[in-house]
Amino acid sequence: MIRKFVATALAVGALGATGFAGQAGEDDKAPATFKVKFDSSAGPFIVEVHRAWAPNAADHFYALVKNGFYDEARFFRVVPNFMVQFGINADPAVQKKFGASIKDDPVKESNKRGYVTFAQTSAPNSRSTQIFINFKDNGFLDSQRFAPFGQVTSGMDAVDKISAEYGEKPNQGSIQSQGNMYLKAQFPKLDYVKKATIEK
Repeated sequence: MIRKFVATALAVGALGATGFAGQAGEDDKAPATFKVKFDSSAGPFIVEVHRAWAPNAADHFYALVKNGFYDEARFFRVVPNFMVQFGINADPAVQKKFGASIKDDPVKESNKRGYVTFAQTSAPNSRSTQIFINFKDNGFLDSQRFAPFGQVTSGMDAVDKISAEYGEKPNQGSIQSQGNMYLKAQFPKLDYVKKATIEK
């Protein structure tokens, strides 16, 4: 059952932006390894990124975090025993600004528990801003181009506590067009990222 579910669970919403991030120099080269601290309503957790695992993903994630993109982002899709997905900005204008896609990376690591990966559609080179954290080992995703770029090294207990009350009910199109205004009105108990910062 869960394999049939993947196409929708990890698909990203349609975006108005075209072209690839980085073509105009938006994404600077990330350090070989770096850590990002997520202060969330469910508790803090740290993601350690390894650029060698997925360089395009690491560079893009680094740029997004540096620009405060994930601040106030809701964990809008939570599927117990599978994954938690987030990464649509609170403000539709900001989402549109950063909505360009990035080129695929070869899959070098497996989607193990706590590993972090960009969501995508079935189309090649469709990763944008949404990411997911694996709640368990989901190795079957490896053959579907889902390339992990980091892992939760601290605070996985907080990730496990992220509320699954709304499951998959939030509509991605509505989030894209209305941002947190829609989510706060319709799904007020969603957990969220308070702030994401690159650790010095």
